[in-house]
Amino acid sequence: MQTYKHLFFDLDHTLWDFDTNAKETLHELFFEFELNEKATPSFDIFFEKYIYHNKTLWERYQNGFISADELKWRRMWRTLLEFKIGNESLSKNLSTRFLEILPTKKSVFPYTNEILNYLLDKSYTLHLITNGFEKTQWSKLRNSKMDHFFTHVITSESSNSMKPEKEIFEYAMTKAGAKVSESIMIGDNLEADIKGAMNINMDAVFVNHINAISDIKPTYTITHLKELEEIL
Repeated sequence: MQTYKHLFFDLDHTLWDFDTNAKETLHELFFEFELNEKATPSFDIFFEKYIYHNKTLWERYQNGFISADELKWRRMWRTLLEFKIGNESLSKNLSTRFLEILPTKKSVFPYTNEILNYLLDKSYTLHLITNGFEKTQWSKLRNSKMDHFFTHVITSESSNSMKPEKEIFEYAMTKAGAKVSESIMIGDNLEADIKGAMNINMDAVFVNHINAISDIKPTYTITHLKELEEIL
């Protein structure tokens, strides 16, 4: 088995449970902004629309078609349009409050803290590579008490590049003083995390929480974080 020294984790959807935390945040905003009266009485329908537009716009952002600022408010704008509300000011206010509250949420995937402690005990050096926003990601880490696990946190903003681009991985190697041959990427996103790692010939673990099917062949595939113990 390959011997690794540096483990590079993704954050959202891999360790930090974005959907659970986003749902909790939006539920608060749904009533704070009286969207139950302005848009729809059903929060679940509102949340379903938000998740769809957030995913779509993140893909556009990662592919360089829109800016970070556009992503932040347009996902709210597009969600509101589903309910015939074309209010840019409301969209931007929702976005501001969302980004204030979301990083304070603390839900992580089962066995997250246990596996990170296990890996540190085995003398691995842990890092993060994330396409999330610098301030937001650090806030998530601190509030969920995960910041102490990681030696380096590489964001798309700090590296001026995004997964799956080679540049963010090369930047991470330099920052960590790591060699590709002794490193492995661990993430949930086949395009950003797995193909990104493959772009620089780095091994990768696909954290397949949702049992997705793909033609991409990562080095390893797991469905639960505890399975990392069988690999590392």
